[in-house]
Amino acid sequence: MSSVPSPAPADGCGLTIFWDDRLISYDFGPGHPMNPVRVELTMALAREYGLLDQPNVRVEEFPAADDKLLGLVHDDAYIAAVKHVGATGLPEPRYGLGSTDNPVFPGMHDASALVAGASVAGARAVWSGEAEHAANISGGLHHALPEAASGFCVYNDPAIAIAWLLANGAERVAYVDIDVHHGDGVQAAFYDDPRVLTISLHETPRTLFPGTGFPGETGGPGAEGTAVNVALPPGTGDAAWLRAFDAVVPRLLESFRPQVLVTQHGCDSHALDPLAHLILSVDGQRTAYAALHRLAHELAGGRWLVTGGGGYELVQVVPRAWTHLLAEAAGRSIAPGTATPETWREFVRRRTDEIAPRRMTDGTDVVEVAGWGNGYDPASPVDQAVLATRRAVFPEHGLDPLTDL
Repeated sequence: MSSVPSPAPADGCGLTIFWDDRLISYDFGPGHPMNPVRVELTMALAREYGLLDQPNVRVEEFPAADDKLLGLVHDDAYIAAVKHVGATGLPEPRYGLGSTDNPVFPGMHDASALVAGASVAGARAVWSGEAEHAANISGGLHHALPEAASGFCVYNDPAIAIAWLLANGAERVAYVDIDVHHGDGVQAAFYDDPRVLTISLHETPRTLFPGTGFPGETGGPGAEGTAVNVALPPGTGDAAWLRAFDAVVPRLLESFRPQVLVTQHGCDSHALDPLAHLILSVDGQRTAYAALHRLAHELAGGRWLVTGGGGYELVQVVPRAWTHLLAEAAGRSIAPGTATPETWREFVRRRTDEIAPRRMTDGTDVVEVAGWGNGYDPASPVDQAVLATRRAVFPEHGLDPLTDL
């Protein structure tokens, strides 16, 4: 097993990864884009780098979410329907179960409840102080609604974890979603709750599922400004995406002062992803992970719950992106030019019959990003999107959309 070529972890930086091999049973079947091999390959790569054996990293098991926990977000009738279809194989179309996106599979409830349980365990660990950072890379199922499955998501584990935090005394929780798709289910769960700030950076709903996430979606009565949506045009790449992040996320988090930061890291914003149209690199995504890590320490006392999310280039993108994520959360970042272990590449070949990437980089130099303070470009579609978001929500936080940097 090779060691991670990186410096010692930052002071006090500890990570608990909630993992169980049974998590790969969340499987919609052959041909479905959300193949659990992506998570299997990620954990294998993290192991080969020695990340799971570092003294500041723990890998822990956890219980599946029970009906009481699931009921923090989901309707009782829906939970019963998930159990029924998983036991019988019979679809329940009114609950979104048995669609092309969400085909029924045996044990659907048990697999989905296990994913939710990992995220709740992470929330409990960071809130209790048992862990500084916690990760559930199998999670991030942000489209599931209280009464229906949606977008490959059965139970909404990030929303359930946030609801658990609120039920256990948290007063301000921030959720930042960098999946290419709008985090609609989490937004919907807390749209009227001023205790939760949801920020989603995604491809514009004019061109991508789920068709929500416009800047004007800003929160319900009494919670105005707590739903934040940055809807980016197709073709947005690293520098423009990071500029948009810099123009919105840090300033709003500073204003909100969350006690816990929950993040969803769908890596389907990558140029190779087959389901969307942004063109980020693994290097750009890695830069975003580092920024969120810094913000967790600066603004949330280090309490950071990390989840996975979308990502459908199963070999070339997801394993590298999420291994970078785990390494960043552990304070042991992997240098982009590092070679992937030969043993892992051979495992990929045997497991998928594909050729694995040879390095942890796409060869993209993410130079220092031109921040919003450098000026607004009215000809830039990305700047137009950013300004629309800032105008929609910044005044609700007492911030000037044009001058607050």
